[in-house]
Order: sequence, then structure tokens, then C-alpha cells
Amino acid sequence: MKTTKVSFFVLSLILLLVAGLSGWSGDANANSNSGKTYVIGTDITFAPFEYQDENGDYVGIDMDLLDAIAKDQNFNYQIKALGFNAAVQALESNQVDGVIAGMSITDERKQKFDFSESYFDSGVVMGVSANNDTAKSYEDLRGRKVAVKTGTEGYSFAESIASKYGFTIVPFDDSSQMYDDVKTGNSAACFEDYPVLAYGVKQNNGLKIVTKKEDGASYGFAVSKGQNQELLKMFNDGLTNIKVSGEYDRIKENYLGENVVANQSRWELVQKSLPVLFKGMGKTLLYTIISLFFAFIIGLIFGFMKVGQNKFLRVVATVFVDIFRGIPLIVLAFFIYFGIPQAMGFTMPMFLAAILTLSLNAGAYVTEIIRGGIQSIDRGQMEAARSLGLPYRKAMIKIVIPQAIRVMIPSFINQMVITLKDTSILSVIGLVELTQSGKIVIARTFASFDIWLTVAIMYLIVIITLTKIADYLEVRVRRG
Repeated sequence: MKTTKVSFFVLSLILLLVAGLSGWSGDANANSNSGKTYVIGTDITFAPFEYQDENGDYVGIDMDLLDAIAKDQNFNYQIKALGFNAAVQALESNQVDGVIAGMSITDERKQKFDFSESYFDSGVVMGVSANNDTAKSYEDLRGRKVAVKTGTEGYSFAESIASKYGFTIVPFDDSSQMYDDVKTGNSAACFEDYPVLAYGVKQNNGLKIVTKKEDGASYGFAVSKGQNQELLKMFNDGLTNIKVSGEYDRIKENYLGENVVANQSRWELVQKSLPVLFKGMGKTLLYTIISLFFAFIIGLIFGFMKVGQNKFLRVVATVFVDIFRGIPLIVLAFFIYFGIPQAMGFTMPMFLAAILTLSLNAGAYVTEIIRGGIQSIDRGQMEAARSLGLPYRKAMIKIVIPQAIRVMIPSFINQMVITLKDTSILSVIGLVELTQSGKIVIARTFASFDIWLTVAIMYLIVIITLTKIADYLEVRVRRG
């Protein structure tokens, strides 16, 4: 038991050190002025309010407004790009100081958050495929499916009229997925905030607007109830000042004006997206390698506990495996990143949460791989070694484990591939790896087919390469 406790302490210490050294530069966009630095959560797939440009910078109406207000009020900030749902949960669990993400001010949200003065008046419109000439009103949706984005005003509006017009709601996490569902014909239409859909139509997202704008709620900057009131006051004061100076109108015109963006060929689009995708792949490999390193340590500890002679340790190892193999990875990620910090009252770095999630999940499977490998060796060999006077520990190290390793190698290779692919699931908490990088590019370009094909090819090349290397090493070990 002492070994287990020490190992987990070392694991946490090393992870915290790695997280600190990483600097989180990929998620930062800090103002250079002096003062306290506030962590601001946001979506990154909600153009024209927040998205990532070709240079990897966070831009959009919200981002430019925040930057202008921070300069006016002389405070520093750091952007934490999470996705809308994850950003709201991060604010609830005090992982961020505020959220700016095209967030509608509603009575329900006012129960949990304090909002700034409205900085944008929105409204909901209905969008259909550009080739659809039959769906022109809400009545045309009867018996059909309608795509909406969770947590948005469009979702609320769709819910309010769904029973009246007899359509079924299909929720999505980001706008590009919602648009794709409409373009493929799975859903007849979508409901979206007017400026967002209007911007997308200008960018050739494959949709068209067929209804007038419904009156809707206004957007506001949010902080947790009763907290960061100084930040809220600075936002309101700065917003007033930039409206007076004309900066507010210039920012809106920059994204909602009549400027036409030149179309790119598909190959040009992929070429310009490759640097961002390669960076995402690098992070995917980094998370995979670090997670597997700690998963192997965890697996060794609990694997030997499961095959050991101490009944209590066997029970502890069995409970560990049942818990972390039984909880879905996405639920474990939410619990570690949002649940634990909220309950304990501290902030957890995303990198640490991701590594812990992957390590604990993979560690449970590695535990079973090690247990199965050791128990696959004929018990007679251990009995023979003990009859020759070898201690249990020495017999394991010298006789059983070398044979078990050969049995375990294929399973280790399989777990490596699974963990690499599992990193994509952690995009739900805002982790920027290859899959999330693809989402970010699509949010700006609306080129789902080209980008997802590129991402799939990148995954395929890396996984096949790693598998071939592992197969070669397996052959060498077996021959040795």
C-alpha cells in the first residue's frame, strides 16, 4: 500500500511540473498591460464572434471587443478556448473568471451568473440547404427533423415551437456539425443566431436563410454569481467607452459588413490548414506518450497487486480496474476537469486533467493486460522454481515475467492505438489536439469534407507507422 500511495504522489507531482513547464501558450492571448490576469473562457467555433484564424490567433467580434475593453480598462486576460458548453461548465466550477461566447442573457442563466450590459442584440433565423426550395416556413418542418446547437438561443427557440409545428429537435455541439446535418439532408433545417448564420452564408457554408429574424435575447459577458464584480464593472465601463469612441462600430463592421472574402481552392484551403493540423497532431502524440508512460506505471503497480498473494491488495486492484474501466472516458473527463475542482474549490490545468483521464483509463486496461500475461504462464513453472528454492519475487522476475512480456506485447500495441484515438474524445473539455484542431479549422472555413478527410489520413498514417514500428520491436523481442 505504501508503494501505491508514493507512486500516485510522484505521478501527481510530475504531472503538475509538466503542466507548469508547458506554459499553456496555446490557449493564451494576454493583453500586455500590467495588472491582474483574468482567465476568460470562450467558444472557438462560433464565427464571426469567436474563431481561430489561419495564423492560430483568436479573432471575432467577441475577441476584438474583449481586447479593446481590456486595453481601455488596463487589465490583462488569458483566453481559454473550450467550446460553449465546456466554457459554461468551467465558469460554474470556477475554472475560469468569466465567459464571452455569444452567450444570451436569459432569466435561467441569471440564477447562476452575473451578466454585463448587453453588447450585441441577436435574434434567431431558420436556415435550410442552399438547394432546398421546399422548406420556406415553420409549417414546412412538420414531421421533419431540425438541427440546433446545444445551449444556444436557437435551441431554446426550437424547443418553444417544436410541438406547435410538429418537428423533432436534433442537438449538436457546434455550428459546423449542425450545418453539415442540414446539407446532407438528415435535418430539414436549423435554427441559428442571425449574425452567425448570415456570416456563414457569406462564407459559402451551403445554407440560405428563409425566415425573418425573430426577436431574441441579447449577448452578455458572464461571471459567476457574486464573484469577479470588479471584472464585470471594468467590462461595462470599457464597453461604454469604446461605444463612445466608435471602436465598437468599427469592430462590428469588420465582421458583419459587406466585405467579400475571396474563395480558396480546396487544395489551397488544405495547405493553409496543415500547420494547425500538424500542431494538433503533435499535441495528440504528446498526450498519448505521457499518458501511456504513467498508465504503464499504474498498470505495473495494480497488475502485480492483482496476481500477488495479499488478498486485500487484490481487492483494491480489482476495485480500481472496475471503476476506471467501467466509467466512460467522456464522463471521467468531465468528472476530473469540472466535477472535482468544483467540489474541492481549486483550479485544475486542462493538460493535467487530460493526462489524468487518459492515464487512469489506460492504466486500468494495462493492469488487466499484465495480469492476463502473467497468469497465462503455466503455474507449474512457478512451482518448479519455488521447489528449487527460489523466492517468490525472484521467480517472478527471472522466470515468469520474461515469458509474460512476449504474451503482452500485442495487447500493449493495441492499447497504444486505442489511447491515441481516445485523445479525440477529450476535445469535449476543450483540449486542443488533432480532432479539436480540425473542428476549429472547419468553424472558419465550413469545409467539412476536405478537413475531416485530411484529419482521417493523418490519424491513419500515424497509427499505421506506430503499429509497424511496434510490430518490428515485437519480432525482435520474440527472437531475443
